Amino acid sequence: MARFVVVALLTLVSSTTAAAQEEVIDVILASLAKSAAFLEQEHRNINLDGVVGYIMLQAELKEAVRAWPHTDPRSWSQRTATVTLVKRLGQSLANAVTGLKETDPKYHKEFEPLLMWTFWSVPHEWSTTDPSLVYSSARSMECYDEAESDKCMTLLLGTWKNNGTPCIVTKSCRDTMTQFGCPYYSLSHQLLYFMVGANSGCVAMLKGDVRESHANLTERQYQGIFCANMLKGNMDILQKNFDGDTQDLFIENILLCGLAGFSDFFKVDWLQHILRLQDQEVGCFTQPRRRVKRRERLLNDGCSSHMTGVSVSALGGYLNYYLTEQDITKRPLTLM
Repeated sequence: MARFVVVALLTLVSSTTAAAQEEVIDVILASLAKSAAFLEQEHRNINLDGVVGYIMLQAELKEAVRAWPHTDPRSWSQRTATVTLVKRLGQSLANAVTGLKETDPKYHKEFEPLLMWTFWSVPHEWSTTDPSLVYSSARSMECYDEAESDKCMTLLLGTWKNNGTPCIVTKSCRDTMTQFGCPYYSLSHQLLYFMVGANSGCVAMLKGDVRESHANLTERQYQGIFCANMLKGNMDILQKNFDGDTQDLFIENILLCGLAGFSDFFKVDWLQHILRLQDQEVGCFTQPRRRVKRRERLLNDGCSSHMTGVSVSALGGYLNYYLTEQDITKRPLTLM
């Protein structure tokens, strides 16, 4: 089976070709249709991280349908295709969530709130990161492990025990999740922590923090700090030509900071890179060399649950960004 086949729409060819003039939105929708077909086939085999990625996509697509900005025939056809995608995802995700409850009941229970599309908020306004917030130096190793991150998340969600109180922020969690200088996945989990807190309605996450170096910082300012460094991290990954197992992290950064409303992650060449990682026959996303995350599930044909989940939700972010930011007079949008 041919892998990483770059379809004609992604080839850097002359702008006079019909393929190169296809709108970016059409390219994204075509990719997501393949991913929806993959979910239909593999819904019982995808792990929680992968399912959450598809549920984020579901939220993004529902918002796109609700706020579709144009009514010309071309655009309305795209909206119709998006409506079809939403319907396809709905049944497959219901089956996937049922499967998770059976195969990993503890993990399902701890993160059940994240498995509803209504949990995820989609940005309506965009900002850009501030380069001055990039750390002058950063650690070379992660700041904490995934088990610690999971525990802090469940304290926010109230799933740390039956009928648990939500929005609990221990000193340990607060200090870890606001620590400066963290690299890699620590950064993305710090950002996710604040996003989960915001979406859970936690309004006093920083209460009790008396550190002078963190004085008067708001939750949104922390998000800006983290995303400034995640953008720098992606630039470094590109400069090193994706050396090591960095494909997954690169896309995860786009997904999370895009969902946080930072538009400078939606670069066209980064979109091209994501699309090149899709198996054109199967519809999933693969990574030859990867950091194996806890509970990661590698599927048939080398498909990665986590990579597929972060990729489809990153593409959903691109879709909403182009819909909200690109005026109809600027079309056709190209991948040139």
